[in-house]
Formats: sequence, C-alpha cells, structure tokens
Amino acid sequence: MKNQMAKTSGRKYRGMSIGILAAVLAALLALSIAATALENRYGWRQDYSYNSITTHSEATRAILESLNRPVHIYAFFARNQEDKPLTELLNRYAAATPMVTWELTDPALNPTLVTKFSDTAGSVEYDTLVVYCEETGRKRILNGKDFLAWETDTETGEYTLSGYAYERAVTGALKYVTQDRVPRVVIAQGHGTVSESTLSAFSSLLTENHYDVVFQKLSGELNPDDLLIFFNPKTDLMESELKRVTDFAAAGGSLLFTCDYDAPIASMPNYASLLRSYGFIPKEGVVTADKNDTGSYAEPYQTYVIPEMLVADVTYDLIAFNSYTVLTPASRAFEAPEDTDRNLTAEILLQSGATSYLKKPNALTQMKEAGDEEGPFALALQAKRVTEDGYITRAAVFGSTATLTEEQLYTMTDSQQLIIRLMEYLLDMNASDLNIMARSMLRPELSVESNRFGSVLITALPLAVLFAALTVLIRRRNR
Repeated sequence: MKNQMAKTSGRKYRGMSIGILAAVLAALLALSIAATALENRYGWRQDYSYNSITTHSEATRAILESLNRPVHIYAFFARNQEDKPLTELLNRYAAATPMVTWELTDPALNPTLVTKFSDTAGSVEYDTLVVYCEETGRKRILNGKDFLAWETDTETGEYTLSGYAYERAVTGALKYVTQDRVPRVVIAQGHGTVSESTLSAFSSLLTENHYDVVFQKLSGELNPDDLLIFFNPKTDLMESELKRVTDFAAAGGSLLFTCDYDAPIASMPNYASLLRSYGFIPKEGVVTADKNDTGSYAEPYQTYVIPEMLVADVTYDLIAFNSYTVLTPASRAFEAPEDTDRNLTAEILLQSGATSYLKKPNALTQMKEAGDEEGPFALALQAKRVTEDGYITRAAVFGSTATLTEEQLYTMTDSQQLIIRLMEYLLDMNASDLNIMARSMLRPELSVESNRFGSVLITALPLAVLFAALTVLIRRRNR
C-alpha cells in the first residue's frame, strides 16, 4: 500500500515538474519574442561591434527628428542573403521615427516594383536600397558602391577601401528625398572651359550630395535660384553672353569662378569685368612657396601650396570642425579686397604664407629672385553684393581649378567638405550637418589593454564557481 502511494505521489510530482518546466520554457520563449519585438520597435538592441556600424550619429538623429514627410525604404535582397548590418541599421531608423518605414523584398518576386523604380538614373537589382518619398515623388537608389568609403594611400597614390558608409548614404538619401528644394548647378560650357569628362569627380560629388548638375552653354536656361559655374575659361565672353550673366546676377543669381594662372585674362576684358564686379582682381604669375617653409607646400612641389583658411561665411564651420586642410596646385593670386563699394562685401577664404612669392609662368627657376612680388596672397575669395533691385547675389573665385576638381585631393584633403559648404553658401542654403564618419572595416589590433577585460573575466568565473562550491560544502559540513 505504501509503495503504491509512493508511486502515485512520484508520478504526481513528476507531472507537476514537467508542467512547471513547460510553463517556464513557454514564458521564456514569449519573453524572448517580446524582447526582440521591442528591440526592433524601439531600437533597444545594443551595438557591441568593434566599429559600431549600426549606431546612429548625432547628425543622423538630428535629420530624423526634422523629417516632416514619410519615407519608405525598399531593401531588395535575395531570401536569406540580406546584409545584416544594413538591415539592423534600418531597424534603428524605423525605431527612431515613425516617418521612416522599410521592408525586405526580393526583386525576382516583385518585378512591378523593379520596373517602377528603375530608370536612366539607376536600375534596381539585388543588394539595392530604394529610398522613396511619395509626397515629393523623389527617390534615391543606393547600391554597393554607395556603402563603401575610399581613401588614398599617400605612399603609393592608390585608392584603398577605408570603411563602410551605410549611415552616410542612407541619411543623405533621406534628406534628399524629403527636402523642399533640389538645388541646381549649371556648369558653363564653351570658351575653352574645363571639359565635362575632366569634371566627372566634381559633378559626381555634387550628385551624391543631392544637387542637380547641368552642363550647358550660356544660351541655355538660367534661373536666379541656380548656381552658375565658370571653370577657367580661355576665351572671352561675347557682349550678349556678358549681359545675360549680369542680368542673371542682378536677379539674385550666384556664380563660382576659377581663374588659373594660364588663363589669358589680359585678353578677356568681359570676363575680367565680371570678376571685378565682385571685387576679384587677378594677378599675373604662379604662387610659389618658400622652399625653407616646408609646412606651406606639398614637398617637393613648391607650387603645390597648402594655404591658410581664414574665417569667413564659407569657412567658419570648416575651421570649427578642423576640416581646413586643402591644397592649391599652381594657383593664381588675387588682390586683397578693398571696402570701396558699400553694396559689396568681399572676404579672403584661402591665403598663402607670408614667405610665398609670385613667379612668372615662363620663369627659368622657382627660386625667389629680385623683383618677385612677395606674399601673402589671396588664393580664393567670397563676395556678396546687394543689387539695385534689392536682391543678393553671391560669388566665389579660386585661383586653382584643381582644388575643386582633382579627385585625388578629395581623399587627401578636406576639399570635399569645402566644396559642399561653398555650394551651400552660394545657393544660400542652411549648412548641412552630414559629416558622418565611415565605419572602419579593419578590426583594431589586439594589445595588452585589449585583453585586460577578458583576462579578468577568465579569472573571475572559476573563482566565482569555487566560492559557490565552498559555500555549499561548508553548510553541509556544519549540519
């Protein structure tokens, strides 16, 4: 009888144990599902990766907080071949604001979507994001090349991958598709200006930063909201062209000029008068750094001047964020601006060192000689004029076209940041805060400090187990 009761009692307790265990497992499973949902919904998941690739920067948070139009992101990936860091980053975007939603979709299963978003500006394929705002009708197609950052190896001159640019690409696209105004940049063609192919890096930089870039002759359409650029013309403007440009400026249009040392400015009176209207007066010769002042040029080229960046509207933010290193290869100089016109304000942006001097282009030596004009020289200037009708026209001039157009300088100096800030000043736009750093793709090397936490943990765990075991044994011994 006792054995029968013991067996019944044992089965009862085993049943209860199994039931409790099942309930605990179900509760843990439900808790795990709920925690995952909350992590995805509110972005609670911590990023413990070495490069924090899915963590938002302050710049991105500011953009997300300012969004006033809904944006939907389509992530085109094959099933089970998603880019995990990218999808985790998109989860954080969606968690940060209800204005951003996203979904995974397979191009093979959604040919209608592929057709809808594919056009001459880009095609939708695998491993592609489409950032789309229905209210503005604008989209931005992002693929592998948009998610990678490059830099120049200063020793070999070769381009190498430096990091991942997921956040920079997606945040920039969000800003583009939701903004009220898409700025247009018109690059003047003709008159021996720099060719369109030579300007591919410059136009790509602007396009990637969401500007519309148009190459056209001065007979084409010009709107006062545009920015008109002259890249080092070699022949003069016709009277009709000069009038068209001055009418454009009088209505509030803005201009960017480059005037290299080889431009025959003396035989270009109309172009020279256009420059003078903004206080830009070119000098003859090439700015050359003193050989002994090694910090003022890129050795061994004395004409590759590293200028000082002065505080002005264009440069204020750059200096504040330590983005002030640029290079001005073979630059022309300009006279320092004078306050002789109450409607015009002109300021120096870049200035050569005090020991620099001007050399004639056909000089037999780069060494300083008697009669060479001494620096410092203005290498780039900005200007702002109030027109007769009360509009404000802005302008800037650079003595070296390469400073703005040479792709290698984009990765070696801060010229990209300078260009974008220059565009914003000339088009009277608010300064962007998209200085989002690419995430390193190389894990940091291990060091003694790197192993410190692991060493402590490896030692602490066995000691904790030993302490727990001793506590149990001591209690049993004292019974």
